[in-house]
Amino acid sequence: MSTTTRKHPAKPPLSVEDLWAFERIGAPSLSPDGASLVCSVTRSSMEDNKNSSSLWLMATDGRAVPRRLTACGDKDGQPVWSPTGERIAFLAKREQEGRRDETPQLYLIAPDGGEAQRASDFAPGIESFKWLPDGRGILFSAWVWPELKGAAAQARRFKEFEERKESGYATSEAYYRYWDHNIPMGRVLHLLLLDLASGQVRDLFEGTELELPRDNGGASVYDISPDGRRVAFVFDPAAEPRLGNRLALGELEVRGRRLSRLVDEPAWDIGAPCYRGDGRALAITAAHVGKHHTALAQPALVEPGLGWKRLGGRGWDLEVDAPLRWSAAGDALLFAAEQRGRRHLWRLDVASGACRVVHEGGWVQGFDLAGELLALGCDSARHPVRLLARHGLEAEPLRLDRFNDELLAQRRLGDVREQLFTGALGEPVQMWLTFPPGFDARRRHGLLQVIHGGPFAAAGDTFSYRWNPHVLAARGHVVAQVNYHGSSGFGFAFRDSIMGRQGQLESQDIEAASDWLLAQPWADQHRLSATGGSYGGFMVAWMNGHVKPGRYRAYVCHAGVFDRIATFSADSYPQRPKDLKALYWQDMPKVLAQSPHAAAAAMQTPTLVIHGALDYRVPDCNGLAYYNTLKARGVDARLLWFPDENHWVLKPRNSRLWYREFLDWIERHEAAPARRPAKRKTG
Repeated sequence: MSTTTRKHPAKPPLSVEDLWAFERIGAPSLSPDGASLVCSVTRSSMEDNKNSSSLWLMATDGRAVPRRLTACGDKDGQPVWSPTGERIAFLAKREQEGRRDETPQLYLIAPDGGEAQRASDFAPGIESFKWLPDGRGILFSAWVWPELKGAAAQARRFKEFEERKESGYATSEAYYRYWDHNIPMGRVLHLLLLDLASGQVRDLFEGTELELPRDNGGASVYDISPDGRRVAFVFDPAAEPRLGNRLALGELEVRGRRLSRLVDEPAWDIGAPCYRGDGRALAITAAHVGKHHTALAQPALVEPGLGWKRLGGRGWDLEVDAPLRWSAAGDALLFAAEQRGRRHLWRLDVASGACRVVHEGGWVQGFDLAGELLALGCDSARHPVRLLARHGLEAEPLRLDRFNDELLAQRRLGDVREQLFTGALGEPVQMWLTFPPGFDARRRHGLLQVIHGGPFAAAGDTFSYRWNPHVLAARGHVVAQVNYHGSSGFGFAFRDSIMGRQGQLESQDIEAASDWLLAQPWADQHRLSATGGSYGGFMVAWMNGHVKPGRYRAYVCHAGVFDRIATFSADSYPQRPKDLKALYWQDMPKVLAQSPHAAAAAMQTPTLVIHGALDYRVPDCNGLAYYNTLKARGVDARLLWFPDENHWVLKPRNSRLWYREFLDWIERHEAAPARRPAKRKTG
């Protein structure tokens, strides 16, 4: 008798369709007693080419099955529990009582379900909010016309503006656009109070020159004192607001609206105010920008009437991210900070300055604290965000959700490894390697450098949707992501080292990484390509003019800077001269030395250029000029241009097209015979 063993088909690798099938979990918000949390969950439809978000409720003891709380809206988000725990507030655009919201409004829903009720009717819409401590009102931010008084006047002006037939944007402001949108014409960002019982709205900044930062950093740029009498916020004290200006800390009395400038020093940039439980002090972040514009944001303590001081020991050399949260006892701060390709949750003891990791990444994407209960949203290179609860900082984390487990279990992911090598200045540099599923070290594999943006960012132990290394490795490549000089999470000196010589140290790091890769026994010497987005796109364009032709089979440049002078059209134009250490009308040679277009005569490597028309950080004149230059020089090039995308690619169908063009371009040029470098034209 013979027996046969049935072979099960191998699981497929991760695909772009899978990325859009995953349910994307937002930051958790805990109930006051810590027994429950609420978060937004975003689902996408490749067929409909759109996303929708709803709220989900779950018990932090893990015993109850997560329950969907809202289903009527398309974009329900920013959920926050009321101080009493009886209601959850969130922002949405819905149709209710025969009227559809034109702008995001505040809604309230009971945690046991039922229909959400619209709680605001403020025509310009609500951007972010926090509950008042007594639960009777809401502090919120909104774009308003500063010369008008009262909500009725704002509503009339909003109606007039929406009904206008003109499309032109007219401004005399220095700060008029940000990333992918214009600052609402003629408006500024104010803090307002909403009385929930009456629906009345009062503008706390009305009649003043005050405004919140125009980058609209959400609820982390303001806080309300535990007694509800004072509001702390950061603002630009300059006569003319500009992106990159340092911010000051103000405190406003809610009733009398008397302003106190708690920290307003030219050398310091302030952020993330958070009142201690007793209301007698605030935690903030403070960056010493008077010394270096690249200074790291550090934790600090403000005691009104007594001054402020930095916290932490001298050895602390990482940037603190917003938000900050106080421990229940008020003796410590919790915050997230990147360190060497991971983002941990840290606890800083205020009295001693001792700082330690209380939850190790992966990547902590969000957290909340209620008494001793800690809720976290964390991902890693091997899975999307998962929700965890810890009943005390020393307790083991408890997994609360299973949203994406079934799909993940049906896919094969390759190994992810961390590797150190010697880079520029003889310093150790970190590289993350993602191997294809079924990697065989006895075979030769193609090599794909994926260069991160920023430069003040990092590749690491996190799950990316836009440049997912598992999807990029699925056709058999080993994907390398280098945290080159300038990357975040490696200290100030590493971060600041590239200023005034952008492209130099970073390319040395990338080249050293390529040398390391090519020396591996599993490396295919003839299949090395380099790709990058944003600052990584700048690096790819830079390498095309500075690295010997033939080294890389192909490049992919997504939203990359090609021309430093033309990029003065970007929203970030006030900041870039600081990075270059030059203004083009004062020191053209120094700017050109850091601009890829200046080396266009040496560019010979085939390049896929990708750009979006709504990109205001790296305007698409860069991508179009780069593509046109390559075509004019006879270099093999392809353009993927999106009229409806910004610095990123956020629509499901466009994302699928992006991945297909990307991978097909690399594969086609690896399969083609190596081209001889073209002779440089002279004369």
